[in-house]
Amino acid sequence: MIKHIVFFKLEDNSDEHKKIIQNKILSLKNKIDIIKQIEVGINFTKSERAYDLALISDFESVEDLQSYAVNPLHVEVINYLKSKNTITKVVDYEY
Repeated sequence: MIKHIVFFKLEDNSDEHKKIIQNKILSLKNKIDIIKQIEVGINFTKSERAYDLALISDFESVEDLQSYAVNPLHVEVINYLKSKNTITKVVDYEY
């Protein structure tokens, strides 16, 4: 199994915008069947070094993660995040 974790730092970190992004990402679960598990948490810590959202998702294999990365529905979400000047950090590992 593959764990895919992404942290998001938003230029517009209003509660409304965080919820929009959370919903966009979570909606992928019902549209991309290779996603085995997905959660998106909205951070409540106001520390300067904190990120605004965390995505944690699971895939069966590295190949499934690679397919997800180029899936048009996922790319649509990525393009939206890029258009909003979102900074991301990622960790992928096998477990």
